[in-house]
Amino acid sequence: MMIFDAHLDLGLNGVDWNRDLRMAVAEIRAQELMLGMTEPGRCTNTLSFPELRKAEVAVGLATVLARIEQPINHAFGWTTPEACYAMAMAHLSYYRAMERSGFMVAIRTKDDLGKHLMLAANNASSCPFGYILSMECADPVLDPDHIDEWYGHGLRAIGITHYGPNRYGGGTRSEAGLAAEAIPLLKNIERLGIALDMTHLSDRAFWQVAERFDGRVLASHQNARKFCDWQRQFSDDMIRFIIERDGVLGMAFDAVMLQPGWVRGVSTPEVTLDRTVENIDHICQLSGNVRHVGIGSDLDGGYGFEQTPADVNTITDLQKLTGLLETRGYPPVDIEAIMHGNWTRFFLETLPE
Repeated sequence: MMIFDAHLDLGLNGVDWNRDLRMAVAEIRAQELMLGMTEPGRCTNTLSFPELRKAEVAVGLATVLARIEQPINHAFGWTTPEACYAMAMAHLSYYRAMERSGFMVAIRTKDDLGKHLMLAANNASSCPFGYILSMECADPVLDPDHIDEWYGHGLRAIGITHYGPNRYGGGTRSEAGLAAEAIPLLKNIERLGIALDMTHLSDRAFWQVAERFDGRVLASHQNARKFCDWQRQFSDDMIRFIIERDGVLGMAFDAVMLQPGWVRGVSTPEVTLDRTVENIDHICQLSGNVRHVGIGSDLDGGYGFEQTPADVNTITDLQKLTGLLETRGYPPVDIEAIMHGNWTRFFLETLPE
């Protein structure tokens, strides 16, 4: 079944991690093993362009991601907004290069999405990956008016924070609210019709955004706090807000967001895809329908299968969800909505003509 994946850090993998995503997953793993790479996420990657096709992940959101980290001896991040801008542009350039190679195709409008869906319906396992450009963390936006340039580059979804506080407000693992510059930035995002990704906002910033932003909202890779009780997940009230605003929440497959007490580099996966189905079912119960939940895998978002559910080795394993949902009593029409239909509807409504 075709999958719409609302969160893939392909630029991070292709540029920062220097992976050739045209290769098979097994080849990338073998290459990194041969090079003696030992840091978390190496030799355990779960996706590449051939694997996306095998998994029938035909369309989704591809991110540009560069965040400010003030310490100079950091392992991730950049020290200035200008450097973040340059790195995000490198991710965008990578996507454009993959377009030239036939592995990706940009989706900027409703018409683009409709045409790509027709292509994917005929053969999702052979078409290029249709990507909607997303930004995870707004540090590459140099000032609130700079968002217009990014819109011109095709940006159609954005989250303004990531981990910790940044120039625009509080992110995951912080208690900060919105910064002053966030207010005009949010107005410009709304003016342009860009969908606002509520993922990675601190609790305080989340509710401040809720009061100030009237455009379309989503949560690209976001699970429920009910099953993993720390700030990275949404409370039920946050989930209800996304539902009330007719948004969609994408289920993420990072064990940090699924397994209570997870410690990176120490814990081993104990949860399975059953926990994902529990998250899906919880959102459906809160909304009274299946309209507001989809996939936002975040696979290879800085980690590999050492940090996914125990029954996920590559992104093709997401197809197991169809059987698990069927066993739980979901009819085929609802399973299709979860796997791709809800995100498709959301972006057919929010993308420009």
